[in-house]
Amino acid sequence: MRYLPHTDADRRAMLDAIGAKSIDALFRDVPESARFGGPIAGLAPHQGELEVECALGALAARNRPAGSMASFLGGGAYRHHVPASVDHLIQRGEFLTSYTPYQPEVSQGTLQMLFEFQTQVALITGMEVANASMYDGGTACVEAVMMANRLTRRAKALLSGGLHPHYREIVETHARTSGFTAASAAPDPAGREDLAASVDAETSCVVVQNPSAFGQLRDLAPLAKAAQAQGALLVVVVTEAVSLGLVTPPGEMGADIVAAEGQSIGNALSFGGPYVGLFATREKFVRQMPGRLAGETVDADGRRGWVLTLSTREQHIRREKATSNICTNSGLCALAFSIHLSLLGEDGLRRLAELNHAAAAALADKLGGVRGVRVLNDAFFNEFTLVLPKPAAPVVEALTAKGVLAGVPASRLWPERPELANHLIVAATETNTEAEMDLFARSLTEAL
Repeated sequence: MRYLPHTDADRRAMLDAIGAKSIDALFRDVPESARFGGPIAGLAPHQGELEVECALGALAARNRPAGSMASFLGGGAYRHHVPASVDHLIQRGEFLTSYTPYQPEVSQGTLQMLFEFQTQVALITGMEVANASMYDGGTACVEAVMMANRLTRRAKALLSGGLHPHYREIVETHARTSGFTAASAAPDPAGREDLAASVDAETSCVVVQNPSAFGQLRDLAPLAKAAQAQGALLVVVVTEAVSLGLVTPPGEMGADIVAAEGQSIGNALSFGGPYVGLFATREKFVRQMPGRLAGETVDADGRRGWVLTLSTREQHIRREKATSNICTNSGLCALAFSIHLSLLGEDGLRRLAELNHAAAAALADKLGGVRGVRVLNDAFFNEFTLVLPKPAAPVVEALTAKGVLAGVPASRLWPERPELANHLIVAATETNTEAEMDLFARSLTEAL
């Protein structure tokens, strides 16, 4: 039974107070084509709690969790082992229920955690300063572009063909509504694009992903120099945070801003979220950095403490001075990231990255030996692209029936590009066993 506390008289009084004739008048700015004229077709009417639980349970049962079979899925979300201690610690009441640290005198634990998180992110990305996290990698990416626009006072971003299409679409959506241009390069599975040649005096930033959406690794130092010579900034996107344990950090290659997805460390796949965005930059740009910054200080008695040093969202400061409309940070996911990374330590992160690369190299050798299959990458971390002799999507479906989640068909990410129909993006992590890799190779041989 629905609970609607307002009486007709209450509604009339509120409408009179704001000068509206009816509730429908409140939606006059919504185009008629975007409104529903009645019940949504196919959507059942409201039900009781038991009925809803049964319906949702039946729907959930149709899913196949990545851990229930041999999974080689990647494409921006990766299955890694998360120690049980991570989940245990983040469920402590003082962490699980804490939210925004508006009052530092009662939020020292939360603020210290965010400070440590920022330090970790700055260290692994090779940057000077990091914020207290963003929603996810995609929103961090577009915030990086808009930050570059403000810093350079330009309005054109060059997007690499190796950028994950979901990230690209987020940037393009903001470009349409925020008045800047997103110039997207064609998909670049081979990693041979020349973005430097496209940088001009109107370019605010060049956005490149490393490893790319196709798994390609590249030295970004020459691109950084070319972009900066034209007054543009280099934005580096990282979707696989574990790669930062082995691959040269973006900061060492000349990146001005790093936007990354932190899910791989401390956070499960969870059917797509919630995740945690990492955002780091150079100290000279800190005033234009979105989100929050927790800082270290001393109290009146000289004791060490933490405060919210910088907060650039519109809720805290004058709207026209705000640099971001993201209204929070992914606190609990950031905590999970920080705990896992603390448990690993520097040597542990490097070892984990080595295990991932070794697993991917072993898998590439096995799959590259299947008749008609070609490994596209010359260099990769834990993800690479296969070129099959037939469309990849039906092959993936066939292998699912054999107990193998064989990767992400490129056609799923770039459906408008028929030339990528035979490309299959495959990832391997420390969770994949040799037996699973052998099963993948056998099943692929049979499917082809």
